[in-house]
Amino acid sequence: MIAGGRHMNKGFLAKLKKSDLADKISLIIAMIIMVIVFTYLNKNYFSVPNLMNILTACSLMGFVAIGETYLIIANQIDLTAGATAAFAGVLAARLLRFGAPGFIALIAGVLAGIAIGAVNATMINYLRLQPFIATLASMSIVRGFAYIMCNGKAVSASVKSFTIFGSFRLFGIVPLPVIILLAAFLVFGYILKSTYYGRSVYVLGGNAYAARLAGMNPKKIIYKLHIVEGALTGLAGVLLAARMNSGQPSACDGLEFDAVTAAVLGGCAFTGGVGTMLGTFIGMVILQGFNTGMNMVGLQTFWQQVAKGLLLVVALAFDFYRKRSREKKLLEDSKKAR
Repeated sequence: MIAGGRHMNKGFLAKLKKSDLADKISLIIAMIIMVIVFTYLNKNYFSVPNLMNILTACSLMGFVAIGETYLIIANQIDLTAGATAAFAGVLAARLLRFGAPGFIALIAGVLAGIAIGAVNATMINYLRLQPFIATLASMSIVRGFAYIMCNGKAVSASVKSFTIFGSFRLFGIVPLPVIILLAAFLVFGYILKSTYYGRSVYVLGGNAYAARLAGMNPKKIIYKLHIVEGALTGLAGVLLAARMNSGQPSACDGLEFDAVTAAVLGGCAFTGGVGTMLGTFIGMVILQGFNTGMNMVGLQTFWQQVAKGLLLVVALAFDFYRKRSREKKLLEDSKKAR
């Protein structure tokens, strides 16, 4: 019996080591410590209303982080996210002013994001621009168009058929954007982990040449990745406008960096080929919980900027040490195979 129990324990530990959860234990511990510290500093931090506030705030960053996760795994990146979200929100608000129904305004914002994503992919695929440079240029252009479209002023979006997307709460507790976000994480997590397309994203990020030899079309995959990222970002911008009752051209400044930080903190490697949706979700909650905690303890805004920068450094340090650990493991495995 004892030997059988030990065998079962060893089997369980072996499975745990191989599971995605094992790689995230340190993140989960960090999240628990964060909750304990901020709850000690402000007893209202660990409460259902504040949890809903954190998840609602995550609904902006989270949609972008999903798309960035796919892109980073494929060795791509998108820096237009903040500008795209602002543009989508302003566009939706402008359409409402012209009498468009709320649902049509929402769809228009998503389509705008898709168009911007397609343009980014075209510059990367056919102009041979690096993703960082292509999307950096797009960021400036799209943000400029957001300001031009409304003459630099916020546009009211107080139509009930539109604001319900931001104000509706399931059972009076869970906001609609949070429900959509959680569903998106589940769907895109499944696609990434269990489908041919998900595996092709990993292969492209790990070795683009090998992806071509395997019969994959890298250009087509890149189009899909940037279009999906654009759609998710457009949706995030429209839902924000619905929550704020206005489209604001200055909104979402730095959103893309928060999303990238969440993805990298959650285990995505900038070198491509590595990352999970579970890790991104945990990274997102840690980052937004950290931001909310700093606000609740009254930390001054400029110190918050310093703290967020330090958190990004920590995320990049984790990425570096994870990469070294993977390389060491591959070296050991290759020695055993000889």
